[in-house]
Amino acid sequence: MSASNIVQLPSQSDVEVARDSSRKLAKYADMERVSLNISNDQGLCDDLILPGHVMNLLLNILSEVSQGNAISVMPIHAELSTQEAATLLNVSRPHLVKLLESGVMNFTKVGTHRRVLAKDLIDYKASVDNQRSEALDDLDKLSQQHYMGY
Repeated sequence: MSASNIVQLPSQSDVEVARDSSRKLAKYADMERVSLNISNDQGLCDDLILPGHVMNLLLNILSEVSQGNAISVMPIHAELSTQEAATLLNVSRPHLVKLLESGVMNFTKVGTHRRVLAKDLIDYKASVDNQRSEALDDLDKLSQQHYMGY
């Protein structure tokens, strides 16, 4: 993530185009490879072959845009500042720094600045989400055992 990757909300026209495109492309999901013909109003035309996982990524992007959401794509090896990482985790920067300093997540230092790999951030978030899900399952079991009506 950087200043050059400024995220902007899609226009209503973009939302409608994304909705239509995602509906048309959805039938090609889960295929190993997809061949596309792409053209514009100036007569340019090309044939593309996309790997299946790229097609699914494109469908996910179109689905989010069709709901009016802004999208940002980042490589897994991207180095994030502590503010960018905190924003993605929806925590404060000081809280993230405490996590880093306690060894919960790997980081590197560039001068005095900490950097977190996107992959490490994603792994940490998945771990926390998994722990949260297990805790909720345990609470559900307890409420069932004690006939709490949930």
